[in-house]
Amino acid sequence: METERQAGASRLASPWVQLVFGVICMAMIANMQYGWTLFVNPIDEKYHWGRAAIQVAFTIFVVTETWLVPIEGYLVDKYGPRPVVVIGGLLCAIAWVMNSYASSLPMLYFAAAVGGVGAGAVYGTCVGNALKWFPNRRGLAAGITAAGFGAGSAATVVPIAHMIKSSGYEQTFLWFGLGQGIIVFLLGMALFAPPASMLAPAKNALKRAVYNASPKQVLTSPIFWVMYLMFVMMAAGGLMATAQLGPIAKDFGLHDSPVSILGLTLPALTFALTIDRVLNGLTRPFFGWVSDRIGRENTMFIAFAVEAVGIMMLSKYGHSPVAFVVLTGIVFFAWGEIYSLFPATCGDTFGPKFAATNAGLLYTAKGTAALLVPFSSVITTMTGSWHAVFTLASGMAALSALLAIFVLKPMRNAHVQKHSRGDLDMTYATTVKD
Repeated sequence: METERQAGASRLASPWVQLVFGVICMAMIANMQYGWTLFVNPIDEKYHWGRAAIQVAFTIFVVTETWLVPIEGYLVDKYGPRPVVVIGGLLCAIAWVMNSYASSLPMLYFAAAVGGVGAGAVYGTCVGNALKWFPNRRGLAAGITAAGFGAGSAATVVPIAHMIKSSGYEQTFLWFGLGQGIIVFLLGMALFAPPASMLAPAKNALKRAVYNASPKQVLTSPIFWVMYLMFVMMAAGGLMATAQLGPIAKDFGLHDSPVSILGLTLPALTFALTIDRVLNGLTRPFFGWVSDRIGRENTMFIAFAVEAVGIMMLSKYGHSPVAFVVLTGIVFFAWGEIYSLFPATCGDTFGPKFAATNAGLLYTAKGTAALLVPFSSVITTMTGSWHAVFTLASGMAALSALLAIFVLKPMRNAHVQKHSRGDLDMTYATTVKD
């Protein structure tokens, strides 16, 4: 049961306590990705390195954040979540302190790599731990945890924007980096792994894993690679919006345009970033909860289709300040759920025992997608507008929606039928150590 406590462990070793700690840790590292766009223009104005060159740092951050998660997940599965998160928090703090002093692109890139390793350690651990603590509600648990990362920067968008203007981006990097890192360090000391009884495979439920697959088995599964392709295509559009929203607003002439919605007036970019962060967080537990009820692939189809439409509408109508704020909110709401749906689907398909490692393998798709982000600046420079980039992102979201229903769903149904038979193949019914 999800209320079962770890034998002999602290009172903190219970599912909901661990979930809350994980959410807070995720919120503390969120600015490393979602706050980045606020720093791009100020850095360029000081050093004139060019936005494309500066955005390489964002790509390095995402690549190191994601591609090392399988290794970090392996460490979590073997040694528990505490040491991985504690070290990750320290690296996150060091990275932003380095950003505050970076006076060259190589130093900026190195700081991005350090931050990526730290953020990946925290992210991969918290999501993997949630999947283990909540075997019967993986979609909701992964969604709530990922919501910390999606919405974690919402409360700090305005303070960061104001501090950049009043004290400079250097001081903003320094003090926010130290504060966020210390909180992750302290909460990391209070993390626990679930008891072994929660890791047993469920053999007769379609929504649950029917066996515990080792990472080696996962990498040889066609289902994994279909999900990986879908993850890459969906992540690419959202990461482009995350990294380039500031430059897009500036090119649309909306950077400081006042927008009034529901009695609140803010500059268009600040307003968009605040709403986007909130919706990007809410979508994760919402669609995770929905997927627990109507199925992962059905939920993917709905969300991914909304994303495709939202991106095209942003391209067509985004030059209006109000439309820019509203449509970017829709785009982020229909995008952020990938960080709950894909881990939950992975856990359902391949089992909970190696959940942190296996989810980490799938999460590397985000790093692969990040390699496409600098090309958005190149394409925009070549074409003179963002239209081609928006069209490409919309097309990838539409293709992902179709793959969810017509490819992934039949493959997973066949997988469940195969491994839930009475004569279950013992090579899959038992786990294999790598």
